[in-house]
Amino acid sequence: METESHVLERPPEGAGADWTIPQDWQAYGDAEHRVWDTLFARQSKLLPGRVSEAFLRGLDVLRLSKPGIPDFEELSERLMKLTGWQVVAVPGLVPDEVFFDHLANRRFVAGNFIRRADQLDYLQEPDVFHDVFGHVPMLADPVFADYMAAYGKGGQRALEYGSLKQLARLYWYTVEFGLIEEAGGLRIYGSGIVSSHGESLFALDDPSPNRIRFDLKRVMRTDYRIDDFQQNYFVIPDFETLLHTTVETDFAPLYTELATLPDIAIADILPEDDVITHGTQDYARKRAAE
Repeated sequence: METESHVLERPPEGAGADWTIPQDWQAYGDAEHRVWDTLFARQSKLLPGRVSEAFLRGLDVLRLSKPGIPDFEELSERLMKLTGWQVVAVPGLVPDEVFFDHLANRRFVAGNFIRRADQLDYLQEPDVFHDVFGHVPMLADPVFADYMAAYGKGGQRALEYGSLKQLARLYWYTVEFGLIEEAGGLRIYGSGIVSSHGESLFALDDPSPNRIRFDLKRVMRTDYRIDDFQQNYFVIPDFETLLHTTVETDFAPLYTELATLPDIAIADILPEDDVITHGTQDYARKRAAE
């Protein structure tokens, strides 16, 4: 399978109107399955004691430890029985309205390509390992599964209000790079961390980043970058709180208010922040000097 560019402007030939394509599982070669197995083994060894219990339960109940890239049909059959979700293949990054429609209808879109063996540590575009290993175990948790569907419906409304930038920050700092407080301490649940060996260590162990308790308006004002480790991580107390905050908030007046407020720069701390860890920012200074 070709793996160079998966940022598309229109559905490629053979894709449906909703941008879905057959996963074509039989087309994966041995080298591609080995990349999955290498990544899976490395992350599975690293994550216990670092990742949310909900993620570990999802790995187990969905049988993702089976060697090779998962077959989406088999995976969806198990997931549907648990939370009503399914995994559908897409050729790359899809338009926002397509993405939100799939989420709102409990369909998680996953790229059907996998990174090369020389790209194990970083890939800017989400591949099947990021999408399936990183995201899908959390969709086996009923509360988080409801949050994702609610986010999809919220995304459809955000497009109407022209407030996608603000809502995208909520996704970034929860679904992709969120932390949670559990009995053993801070744990990872965001897929961007879970699928990254380096950030799985950095997010919990490094003194550089700030770790701040979650506040919806604060998160939706905060800038982020996609090409490096985060300098702010937001920590939820539990998934129920995340779901209820999303479902019970009237976003229309919130968007109006946010339009009058300045964005918050990456790594900034506000006086009203409930800070768990005030980071040293050593990593950011080092990167800036390079």
